[in-house]
Amino acid sequence: MANVTIYSTPFCVYCKMSKDFFQKHNVAYEEKDVAVDLAAREDMIRKSGQMGVPVIDVDGTIVVGFDQGRLKQLLHLDAVA
Repeated sequence: MANVTIYSTPFCVYCKMSKDFFQKHNVAYEEKDVAVDLAAREDMIRKSGQMGVPVIDVDGTIVVGFDQGRLKQLLHLDAVA
């Protein structure tokens, strides 16, 4: 199983969509709330060069935003509806 971390904020619609996607496909993930966790925010910016959320780390590959197709590819969910 992939190691997935999502850097998010509580008020981000695309973050919620990403987490709903993970739940629908039974993907375990670690969530880091960059609105309150300054170390996580710095880590997210260092990894992605971005300040916007979500930033999703799948086994070291960074996905900026909710890119369902890319997430399916990285998580080997291509054959899953």
